[in-house]
Parts: sequence; structure tokens; C-alpha cells
Amino acid sequence: MTINGVIELLWGFSAIGLIVLVLLHSPKGDGLGGLGGQAQLFTSTKSAETTLNRVTWALTAIFMGLTVVLSAGWLNQ
Repeated sequence: MTINGVIELLWGFSAIGLIVLVLLHSPKGDGLGGLGGQAQLFTSTKSAETTLNRVTWALTAIFMGLTVVLSAGWLNQ
């Protein structure tokens, strides 16, 4: 397997992982409850949510970086 194949495989795994992580996030929309100040009643920061955010951002950076490398054709020389 060539380096290009390995990079494409990592790119695919990061895309699938990113989709799964985005779907795992809790919804942030307040809806009409935000008008009456009820949005502050149930907000709390959890370490699981911050860890999920960090992993999502890391996978986003990996995915975008590999997208640039693959689309620019830097490995096909």
C-alpha cells in the first residue's frame, strides 16, 4: 500500500469519526425557552462535553489538513 493509500484511509476514518462525534453532541438550541431566561436554568459544563468538543476539533483539523494534502496532489510526485 502506498503512502497515498494510507493517507486516504486515514482521511476516510477521520470523516466517519467526525460524523459520529457531531451526532453525539447535545443540541444547543434554546428554542422559545431562551426568551424567558429558562436557558440558564439547566446549563452546566461537563467534562465529557468538553472532551467531546476537543476530540471533534482535533478530528476536524486532521480531516481538513488531509483534505488539503490530498486535493493539492502533493503526494503524487
